[in-house]
Amino acid sequence: MTPPADSPPVPPSRAMRGAVVAAERISASMVRVVIGGDGMRAFAPSEHADSYVKLVFLPPSAGSARPLLDDGRVDLDAITGALPPGERLRRRSYTVRAFDPTTHRLTLDLVVHGAEGLAGPWADRATPGDEVLLLGPSGDYSPDLSAAHHLLVGDASALPAIAVALERLAASAPDAHGTAVVEVHGPDDEVMLTAPAGVSVRWVHQGSGVAGLGLVEAVRDLPWPDGRVHAFVHGEAGAVKELRHLLRVERGLPRAQLSISGYWRLGADDEGWRAVKRDWNRSIEHDEQAAGLI
Repeated sequence: MTPPADSPPVPPSRAMRGAVVAAERISASMVRVVIGGDGMRAFAPSEHADSYVKLVFLPPSAGSARPLLDDGRVDLDAITGALPPGERLRRRSYTVRAFDPTTHRLTLDLVVHGAEGLAGPWADRATPGDEVLLLGPSGDYSPDLSAAHHLLVGDASALPAIAVALERLAASAPDAHGTAVVEVHGPDDEVMLTAPAGVSVRWVHQGSGVAGLGLVEAVRDLPWPDGRVHAFVHGEAGAVKELRHLLRVERGLPRAQLSISGYWRLGADDEGWRAVKRDWNRSIEHDEQAAGLI
């Protein structure tokens, strides 16, 4: 369908082009990748603790040509237009673990489960000099420093964002109180976290259990604190749905004091999850409407 004549033009899809500077495994299931290069000078960091970028993965048929736009970024539309029928670019979102404005180096922590997935195996094989195309950053959560209690909940996919939030609290609100509950596969998947003395960190080990089940149980067992709670809850969609019901319907947490989303879903790749996420969000809204919250 042709857009109306007065519609604004659709901006081109453009990606920054960087290169792997270093890659190291920081736990049994997480690899830290540092990205640099002249193309990263265009990176404008977000103020948010859950700031994220989208890594762009090209099929082998894309070849090595990288058409550039006037601003020096890679023209993804041109690459897409040259692909054979049925081929496509694929994107994966990852939290910005750190960005150094002096060196223009970006740090990402990626979960790796052997040969499973797309970005994980890439990170596991990453070596200095490897090309990286990325979009962003975006984000919308930062800890509310005026909150009486901070609740940070997630699985390994949310661990980088939780780590950033805890570091910000330690730097800007050292007297903050709260609880971080993080589910990982086992003890070898835990990482060092910097948190205020008043924020406890609880690790939940999934082991051979269903992803998210132990996380939900651990949060349900927490005593509900006095005062205004600000919460960040992200991870597997099924667990997040249960946690949202717990916090919104059972605990009465106002929506404005909650950052919550399903980062991924059991049994679905990223494209499959995004295809049904709208219906998933709608089902949650119906649940809260039935409870008189909307």
